[in-house]
Amino acid sequence: MTEDEILHEFRQCDALLEGHFILSSGRHSMQYLQCARLLMQPARAARMAEALVANIPQNIRRSIDIIVSPAMGGVIIGHEVGRALGLDALFLERPDGTFELRRGFRLEPGQKVLMMEDIVTTGLSSREAIQAIRNAGGDVIAAGALVDRSNGAAQFDIPFFPLVAMSVPSYPADAIPPELAAIPATKPGSRKA
Repeated sequence: MTEDEILHEFRQCDALLEGHFILSSGRHSMQYLQCARLLMQPARAARMAEALVANIPQNIRRSIDIIVSPAMGGVIIGHEVGRALGLDALFLERPDGTFELRRGFRLEPGQKVLMMEDIVTTGLSSREAIQAIRNAGGDVIAAGALVDRSNGAAQFDIPFFPLVAMSVPSYPADAIPPELAAIPATKPGSRKA
C-alpha cells in the first residue's frame, strides 16, 4: 500500500481527527489518529496488517516466533499481524503502571519477538514494552507500528518498521502554540497523560 492509500483508509473511517488533542505521551497535537476506528473493521485491520508485514524484510519475518503488543492500542494490530504471519500474539498490560505479561501468557527463553504498536509518538511506551518482553525472557528482534508520528525522533536498539510515517507536530504542555491553546483540548486515548 502507498502512503496515500493508507491515509485514505484512516480518513475513510474518520480515524484522522483535527482539533486540540492530548496524546498518550502528554504532548499536544492538532491531529489525532484514532487507530481503534481504523481497526474496528476486521477486513481493514487485516489489510493494514498484511501491508505492514510486507514492509518487514523477509529474513526478519522468517525469524519471528511470536508477536507481543502493549495493551490497549497494540492488541488488535498485534493480533492481525500474528494472523498475517501465522503466529501467536500476546499482549502486555500495566496493572500497576509497569508492563507485564498476565493471563497465563509467557515467553520461552530466547523466543524471537516482534513488538507491535499502533502509534509511536515519543517511543517511550514501545521502549517500556521492549524492556518488559526482555524481562520476560523474549529476544525482541524488531518493532512495528501502524504509524510513526515521531518525526524520526523515536529511537530503538532494534529495527523499526512502521506502516506509515507522518510528520505531525506535537508540543509539550508548556510550549503549546497560541492557535492550538485557543482550542479546547480533548484526551481521546486510552491512557491518562
